[in-house]
Order: sequence, then structure tokens, then C-alpha cells
Amino acid sequence: MDPLPIVIAVAAASALFCWIASLVTKDTSWVDRLWSIVPVVYVWIFAVAALTHGDDSTRLVLMAVLVTAWGARLTFNFARKGGYSGVEDYRWAILRGRMASWQFQLFNLFFIVLYQMALLVLITLPAFVAWQHPAPITGWDAAFAILFVLLLAGETIADQQQWEFHQRKKRGEAEGFLTSGLFAFSRHPNFFFEQAQWWAFYALGASAAVTAGAGFWGGAVNPTIVGAVLLTVLFIGSTVFTESISASKYPAYAQYRKETSMLVPLPRRRATAGTGAVS
Repeated sequence: MDPLPIVIAVAAASALFCWIASLVTKDTSWVDRLWSIVPVVYVWIFAVAALTHGDDSTRLVLMAVLVTAWGARLTFNFARKGGYSGVEDYRWAILRGRMASWQFQLFNLFFIVLYQMALLVLITLPAFVAWQHPAPITGWDAAFAILFVLLLAGETIADQQQWEFHQRKKRGEAEGFLTSGLFAFSRHPNFFFEQAQWWAFYALGASAAVTAGAGFWGGAVNPTIVGAVLLTVLFIGSTVFTESISASKYPAYAQYRKETSMLVPLPRRRATAGTGAVS
């Protein structure tokens, strides 16, 4: 059985749930609550389809395990910040205040729900490519899997540094925004590592196609690259919006912007007097 229609059906049901829940609760963060869960379900659907079909499923099981680790880490981080306790993303509240009610409802339906839920399907479609091209695992797969794990570790470290900083802020031991640790090299290292993991995931699907003889076009570069590209575009847009809020709250953020890369971790553009929190 083709697993893709099953994935699409689960995605449609998830989108319908998020939209209805947002209308009933007046809370538009339901997609956020499923963000780290449904991709895991989708990839396992592809992996189970390969297992039951009798094909070489090593690569797909590896992909499913990697995405499960990604989902578990992200779910934990989201939960400890109160994401599952009815706390809405503050950015949606700001946008709601800038739009007429009907405009925000259209934005909620077409962007927050439909676009983002479709994107969560798109980023997992390299698993569909791997299902279509059952082939033995190669050294390239091992390299891409190791890269995925390293990026996952980077995001874990960045999120932990951010969590500890905000805990210090709550205790009155820090103020402003974080500029030390990984945040000395990127204003949003967690965003960078998050996107990069899905590029590594895409590479695993592409590796399957190439190993099966698909060649460069259609193999190394295939239509599922759209998912990784659109995720990067989404993160860039979200980052620009988030930074506009930070810049309005903290005058020193303008200098931090000048000195520090937005996403890709790079050395500071020029030496600054110390690191740590900036007020």
C-alpha cells in the first residue's frame, strides 16, 4: 500500500483539529503543539510501509529513529516552556492586535494551520523518496546521520543555554537578551540547527535515490527539496519578525545585530567588551 495517502489523511485530520481547536479556545498555538509530533508519525508511516513490504528498510528505520529523537527533544523543550499548558505564542497575540478580526482569522486558517501543516508533510517527504527507492545503506547515509545527530546536539545546547538564561532572568540575576555561549556566534543558533537537521534529512532521502540509480537531477536534487527550502524561508521570516520585537524592547539589540550573524554561527564581526547579558 502506498503510504503517502495515509500521511496526507493524517495531516488533513490534524489540520482540521488545529483549526477547530483554535476557534473554540481562541488560542492559535495548536499547530505549535503538534509541530514536534506529526512529523514523527509521518516518517514512521513510511518506515512501517517499507518493513511490511519486505524491502530493505534500514535507511527508513534510521530516518524514523532520527526524527523521533528530534521530536522527543523538541517536545520536551516546548513542554518545559509551558507550551502544552495553554500558553499561546506571544507573536500570534501581537499579530492579532495588528489585524482586523476577519483578517486574522484568514491568516489563522491559511497560514498558521494550512500552510504550516502542509509544510510538516513536505519536510518529511524525503522518507517517501527513500520508500520509493529501497537501496542498501551507504557511507553517505552514515555521514548524513552523524551530521543530523551533531546538529541535534547543537540545538539541544542552544536551547539549554537559552532556558538557563531565562531562568536567571526570572530570579533577577540577568536582564536583556542572551549574547554568550552559542549566542555569541549566532543570534539564533537554535533556529540554524533546526533548519539544518531537515537539510540533512533531505540528504538521506536523496542518497536513497542516487544509490538506486536516479542520478543527480531527480536523485541528489529532487522535488522534496521544496520542504527544506520552504522551512528555511519560514524561519527567516519568523526570525525577522521576532527580531523586530526584540529591537523594540532592547536598544542594545541593534549593536548585537551588527556584530553577530543572524543564523549561521560565525565569529563576531568585531571585538566587543565582554559577553553575557545585554540590557
